[in-house]
Amino acid sequence: MTRVVLASASPRRRELLVALIDHFEVVPSSIEEVLGGDPVADAEALALAKARDVAGRFPDSLVIGSDTIVTDGERSYGKPRDAQDALEMWRSLRGRVHRVVTGIALVGPGGEVASHSVSEVELSALDDAAVEAYITSGRPMDKAGAYAIQDADVPAVARFDGCYCSVMGLPLWRLRELLASTGATCREPSASFERCAGCPERK
Repeated sequence: MTRVVLASASPRRRELLVALIDHFEVVPSSIEEVLGGDPVADAEALALAKARDVAGRFPDSLVIGSDTIVTDGERSYGKPRDAQDALEMWRSLRGRVHRVVTGIALVGPGGEVASHSVSEVELSALDDAAVEAYITSGRPMDKAGAYAIQDADVPAVARFDGCYCSVMGLPLWRLRELLASTGATCREPSASFERCAGCPERK
């Protein structure tokens, strides 16, 4: 069986990937996340760059790379640099609809392939005090757009349309398609992650 490696330090991506496969290794990429002008192209390119970076150290493995970008159509948002940057992101995005683009890529002995998933999210219109408390908790600081859809105790997201897992950082149905194209065996994500059952990307 081909060894599978997740090129990410994200605990959320690790948690999500378990819904598809049982055995994989986690080896974070050292690629710097630099954004250009096209969020879809950027997300796929960064996912591919991360997978290639780790695949260089594990040439016989199947390496999964992923990157998530938030965009409001005028600006792209990655992870906040600091608390002030996170607050500015919230001031720009709250109460508005934006897109979350997650790129995924596979690099292995059989070649490489990339894809992406796009969802729409509307952030809640939280006031500065609530946002600052959320930021102080530290939870938004490693997330694109400075929020997490899965933080149920903080009503960050008013509504979303698309793939819940993609907004978390790893579109499981799309990734399952890519893995299947390489001959890898993986289960349906809905078997262990119930939100995947009604995902619009399910095929």
